Amino acid sequence: MYKNTGSEPKMANLPYFLDGTLNINNRWVKLAAIIPWTDVEEIYALNFTSHTGPKALPARTAFGSLIIQVKLSLTDEETIEMISENPYLQYFLGFERYKQEAPFDSSMMTHFRKRFGAQDIKDIDELLHTATRKKEEDSNDDSDNDPPSNKGSLIVDASCVPADIHYPTDLGLLNKAREKTEEVIDILWCHRSNTEDKVKPRTYREDGRKSFLSIVLKKRVSKKKRREVINRQLHCVRRNLASIDELKKYADLTLLKPSLYRELLVIGTLYQQQQYMYDNKVTSVDDRIVSIHQPHIRPIVRGKAGAHTEFGAKISISVVDGWTFTDTISFDSYNEGTELISQIEKYKERFGYYPESTHADKIYRNKENRAHCKKHGIRISGPSLGRPPKDEKLRKEQKDIQRQDEAIRNQVEGCFGVAKRRYKLDRIFTKIKASSETLIALIFMVMNLDKALAFLSLFGQYYKQLLEHFLNFISLISQGEHLKRRVIQ
Repeated sequence: MYKNTGSEPKMANLPYFLDGTLNINNRWVKLAAIIPWTDVEEIYALNFTSHTGPKALPARTAFGSLIIQVKLSLTDEETIEMISENPYLQYFLGFERYKQEAPFDSSMMTHFRKRFGAQDIKDIDELLHTATRKKEEDSNDDSDNDPPSNKGSLIVDASCVPADIHYPTDLGLLNKAREKTEEVIDILWCHRSNTEDKVKPRTYREDGRKSFLSIVLKKRVSKKKRREVINRQLHCVRRNLASIDELKKYADLTLLKPSLYRELLVIGTLYQQQQYMYDNKVTSVDDRIVSIHQPHIRPIVRGKAGAHTEFGAKISISVVDGWTFTDTISFDSYNEGTELISQIEKYKERFGYYPESTHADKIYRNKENRAHCKKHGIRISGPSLGRPPKDEKLRKEQKDIQRQDEAIRNQVEGCFGVAKRRYKLDRIFTKIKASSETLIALIFMVMNLDKALAFLSLFGQYYKQLLEHFLNFISLISQGEHLKRRVIQ
């Protein structure tokens, strides 16, 4: 049964509604307890060499805001709104008391990502792993003092992190370059000096726009027609660049916005690449530019069914006991098979011994990697070289081992899946190269933080139950002693 209590609910008095003690079992309270804030402070302080100027925000506020944004998958503006609404988030950032106004402007999030580089995030992640591993070893410390042999499993793989850009085409890039150069010409002409007898350079922007639309608005276009339109766009860009060189005599390029000036420099390189591909009838060139606004992005050929080519950063990770380490972040394409030896050596540096087995796909099983694994007694997954054994039983055992290795290697695929679906690794919205690398490293660090928090919760729950059993045992003993004394009396 439901009883109507009135149309207007009686709300608590807002100024006193949030007064009280925070719940110590809240996830943000627990998360704040496992982050090494002192080490974060030391890394953050290296960005400030001057002792003058306005006081910067604390390191805990800056680093904690980045964690909140990644963990909750928020934009910069949404992150500030969430912090101003939630007292637990303000405690996580180190505030002494709850404040309803925004603690800082959303534009500061960009500066936070610049002040914590990708390598800084990796160093903090290593500290978190060391602290978590120490607690785990203390709980399972039953080994002797003998030097450790090969132990554990190393799982490695690589993937592409797509950036938030339009799908690049030669025609689309040239059309964007034509529009940008036309914008530069308009600005320089408006601020010209001593050119009363000059005539504004012709840009033929309407003809260039029409030729571009004649292709993009059609379903099917012949190669001949496409080359004609590309040639038309190249001619427009070449003429506009020549006009800008002439206008530089009468107007300084410092009149342009810094972003537009950077794009003008990129357009010069883009034009050279596109002209080379047009003249030589090729479809690729070294360091090919696929975005004028983000020139650091390169095409990464993956050969996947859904997307043969992706545009963004290529990353290599290694997974050890569920903990994900970000080994390489690069916007230039590379062969991930060349990373295995360095990943094995990093494993040795972290743990003091080599792994017992390494699980990787086919591209990692080259001759050099096999020789390195054999030298250090590491078993590499996959079929061994040579013919399969004739013994049916031995052949079946090898197939079972290979099947188990593939099952273990699925863990790294799951890490990529969780990072892309849960933490938005499937599309990076930051525009600056360093900020994008920082965000990628942050995503894996936050994913590790969630795993560490789950482990510590399980660890604490285990000892809580153990303590309860111990107290019950003591209680039973005391009851037995009490009954014994009554029988004697």
